[in-house]
Amino acid sequence: MTNSVARIIVVEDDDSVRDAIVGYLSRHDFAVTGVPDARGFDALTDGARADLIILDVMLPGEDGLSLCRRLRDAAPPILMLSALGDTTDRIVGLEIGAADYLAKPFDPRELLARIRAILRREAAPVTQFPQSYHFDGWLFEPDSARLTAPDGAPVSLTAGELRMLLAFVRHPAQILDRDRLLDLTHGADDGPFDRAIDLAVSRLRRRLSDAGGTSLIETVRGLGYRFRAAVTRR
Repeated sequence: MTNSVARIIVVEDDDSVRDAIVGYLSRHDFAVTGVPDARGFDALTDGARADLIILDVMLPGEDGLSLCRRLRDAAPPILMLSALGDTTDRIVGLEIGAADYLAKPFDPRELLARIRAILRREAAPVTQFPQSYHFDGWLFEPDSARLTAPDGAPVSLTAGELRMLLAFVRHPAQILDRDRLLDLTHGADDGPFDRAIDLAVSRLRRRLSDAGGTSLIETVRGLGYRFRAAVTRR
């Protein structure tokens, strides 16, 4: 899917915020329509098609979480917005079917990056991945979330660390910038997207370092990160 054909509906009751989002995304070649509430959304989408919905949590009448829950089986991907910045709110939104969640205030560039990542994921074909990855004596089995150090000891990984390691072993020797890593890891961490990626890489690097993999992840100044080890897939 390309930006020129992607249609986006913005459901936001704050006129200035809605107009700003519509204007910004329109300048990046999306077809964007804004409505102030769930009733406006229902009226607009009666027979209309959208590729993505940007949905504010705090709406008059039916709130965003309720609308997301109602649409979860039939709607295109939903990117939720909230001024609350509440982790519980974010988790609820993701659990009821939102593709991503962004706290206000936000940098428009981050909104754009997340939209592009969602649309790429929606357009990507389902791919069968190898059952295991081997590098520098390590064994990584993503399907079972198992990482084994060269000395045979199991290494525990969080869900975020697992996604980050999978991104690196699938793209060894490539420089991956923050936007690309955000896309590959589904943007799962809280906080501004560039700092969230830096922290996620740092945590994974520390996890590998504790088990003897100090130099596996290289920082390429001004460009991103690179996984230095040769990877064998089986």
